[in-house]
Amino acid sequence: MINVAVLGYGTVGSGVVEVIETNKALLNQRVGQELNVKYILDLRDFPGDPYENKVVHDFETIVNDSEINVICEVMGGVGAAYAFTKQALEKGISVCTSNKELVAKHGAELLELAKANKCSYLFEASVGGGIPIIRPLNTALTAEKIEAIIGILNGTTNYMLTKMEREGADYAEVLKEAQEKGYAERNPEADVEGHDACRKIAIVSSLMMGKNVDSEKIVTEGITKVTAADFVYAKAADSSIKLLAQSKAVGDGEVLAMVAPFMIGKEHPLAMVNDVFNAVFVTGNMLGDSMYYGKGAGKLPTASAVVADVVDCAKSLGTSLPCFWEKEEVKLADVAEVEWKYFLRVSADAKEAVEAAFPGGEMITVAERTEDFGYITTVMKEKDFAAKCAGLGDKVLSKIRLA
Repeated sequence: MINVAVLGYGTVGSGVVEVIETNKALLNQRVGQELNVKYILDLRDFPGDPYENKVVHDFETIVNDSEINVICEVMGGVGAAYAFTKQALEKGISVCTSNKELVAKHGAELLELAKANKCSYLFEASVGGGIPIIRPLNTALTAEKIEAIIGILNGTTNYMLTKMEREGADYAEVLKEAQEKGYAERNPEADVEGHDACRKIAIVSSLMMGKNVDSEKIVTEGITKVTAADFVYAKAADSSIKLLAQSKAVGDGEVLAMVAPFMIGKEHPLAMVNDVFNAVFVTGNMLGDSMYYGKGAGKLPTASAVVADVVDCAKSLGTSLPCFWEKEEVKLADVAEVEWKYFLRVSADAKEAVEAAFPGGEMITVAERTEDFGYITTVMKEKDFAAKCAGLGDKVLSKIRLA
């Protein structure tokens, strides 16, 4: 029998228990032994819950039980979750998690600890929710030199941008609706400011490079400045606007990692990823492009990915499943030196000034908009673009990079 403990009985934790119990016969067959949820750790009691007898309030009960083989850490945060994960790995108990904040901050350290104690630290659910991406990077694509990873990694912001595009609604309006539907938190900062996507791209960047990419050093911009007017011009340019998290190997061992809204042509596969769906677009030096698509969040999709890791751990007890992510830090490329095209939305009275500042660009006009116009620059460095925009002052109403 493989005994499992679940830390945290919230949305994902209850989903983990549900997946294990619903698919028990299938999972037992795949593991080769019975998979049993022995403990559920939470500060609360759950009277009337079918698994209330499994609830405990003290982690020591779990970590000191020699029968526990695998722990699912779905608490979130980096306080108790970090302490409990370290304690479990030091005792040789494998840990599976959906906690992207913890993995981004301490992933390399916890993987090293797991290896030293002949157990595993797995985190498939921490990036794509129900979308398999960690496992493909570690196994199916192991013959590849990964050159770039670009993704839509946050379902909340993708839902909001989709609503803005389809309905012509403004940011504040769609945020309110997303909160009412439960897609956005009461405090949506982690999603709308790009922090959630940043942690996720830091994780896959670290796996791509085999060394640590510090999420706190990644240039990160959210969607709070994107307007309904920007989508009018995006449509005129046969494009969409998406919050893209991207990582590209550049130079000698450097990586360009950033999160920001981008205008992306409708022909690109990521332009067709809408609503709460996520996708990860991977470029390998031999395979070329491949894309992984699905629900990036939600109770059961995320829980399914956690349980898949539980199965792998259960089949590999006494060993450490390989994951190449060393503590050495990767140098991040200077975004100021990176070249893009840019979209500008500018006051109608500034046409001559814009053409003088950005010669050779393309004007975009929309008949029903007389107060402003759109303009797409030629390829130029970020620092040069920023300097020219500063010279135009408040005539620049919005600006978005082109992917």
